[in-house]
Amino acid sequence: MDALSQFQQQFDRILTVLSDFFKLISGLCLIVIVATFAWLVYGRYILNSTPTWVEQLALILVVVITFFSSAVGLKEKTHLSVDILPYMVPPKPRAIIYMVINIMLIWFGYMMAVNSYKLAIFNWTTEIPLLDVPLSVRSMPLVISGILICLFSFNNLLKYIIYYKTGIAPDNEDENQNPLLDDAREENL
Repeated sequence: MDALSQFQQQFDRILTVLSDFFKLISGLCLIVIVATFAWLVYGRYILNSTPTWVEQLALILVVVITFFSSAVGLKEKTHLSVDILPYMVPPKPRAIIYMVINIMLIWFGYMMAVNSYKLAIFNWTTEIPLLDVPLSVRSMPLVISGILICLFSFNNLLKYIIYYKTGIAPDNEDENQNPLLDDAREENL
């Protein structure tokens, strides 16, 4: 096993822990959002006093859940994707296609993190009504998600570089498995 493979495996272990942490944060935010809406219903219909802060908190929690979960989905390859072109080509060109995709995702994550950070700095002095916290709190999950997208995409890029060099398929991919070619092979039998 070469140094790049060892580095990628260690890096993947670290990112798995990071991924699990952000899944936990997203799950806790989901529990909090359900509890706060239960309080909203209780306050509105039982106490006759609507807690107005729930909507503002829910907006922040939805942003946290959405962006953290989407970044983790990139690590776990649970995003919806259409993989027609990669499966129409042999393994080496397929690796190149996935490398290009991951380079584009790294660029996207970087731009997302940088521009969200600028937005957070710009909104630091403005407060969210009813919560008395800076408006930047809504932008910080985007910054964190952009950084996570960069890290997870870089890890995937390393996997496909190793795949290209060694022919050892990354997780969830068998270099001999090609659904389009399998159907054609069955028809010829």
